[in-house]
Amino acid sequence: MPPRLLHSTVIVDTFAEAFGMWGARVLITADSPHWALTAAQSFTGFATSIIGCKCEAGIERELPPDETPDGRPGVSVLLFTVKADDMAKRLLERIGQCVLTCPTTACFDGLGAAATETFAIGGQLRYFGDGYQISKQLDGRRYWRIPVMDGEFLIEESFGAQPAVGGGNLLILGKETADTLRATEAAVAAMRQVRGVILPFPGGIVRSGSKTGSKYKGLFASTNDAYCPTLRGFAPATQLPEEVGCVLEIVIDGLDLPAVEEATRRGMQAAAEAGALYLTAGNYGGQLGQFHIHLHALL
Repeated sequence: MPPRLLHSTVIVDTFAEAFGMWGARVLITADSPHWALTAAQSFTGFATSIIGCKCEAGIERELPPDETPDGRPGVSVLLFTVKADDMAKRLLERIGQCVLTCPTTACFDGLGAAATETFAIGGQLRYFGDGYQISKQLDGRRYWRIPVMDGEFLIEESFGAQPAVGGGNLLILGKETADTLRATEAAVAAMRQVRGVILPFPGGIVRSGSKTGSKYKGLFASTNDAYCPTLRGFAPATQLPEEVGCVLEIVIDGLDLPAVEEATRRGMQAAAEAGALYLTAGNYGGQLGQFHIHLHALL
């Protein structure tokens, strides 16, 4: 059977293996887009992978004033954890250290009725007010006004989480680093247009893709030697055609499977249009996650 082509790009007949996570959406607003984005960037820092960061987070999109609860410029961020209990800890840490501390900000739950679990994040951060905090209830939702040195920090009482999908991925193979990076950047730009997903790694791109396990005791992830060009002559399970000199990966987390699938499809289209040689995906034979995103089916 001839290979499946998208433009001149070979689409490998495989699937990306994703797994269940918990996802939350946090809306951060401020007096200006600059400070809303500053808080969001701080909130999502050091959150590329659950392997070492305890969570994965990223900016979903910037929000105009007519899409925010208080009519100010805002940013929507998504945060993902393996367990629901972990979500409460990560939200409390990141809102408390990165949003409460940032000038002019306010913070709101972005899931609303879609949430299946809720956590009293504002209800805990209110104690920072040392007894001077004030509560307010509007349309059945409770908020806290916490006095700070530039005025007040407004935060919603409860934040929600819902079952989500983590670990969707797309591997982009090219001849040289510059060509591969250009195709991957095009894919990232297309994927970021899809609501409900984030690409948690720096700039949306992973150079150090990993496999499960290692030759070293106690290390449960190590370099994905099958896709390392410099190991083509050493790694017994290399997956690289001879003309491939660079591989880059995009990891996709989403609030639901259709969003991850749509982001993957758009990324494939954009990478192929930008001249990628091959597109494939990482999986562990279906043993790691319950979600299997077949690349050919997306076409």
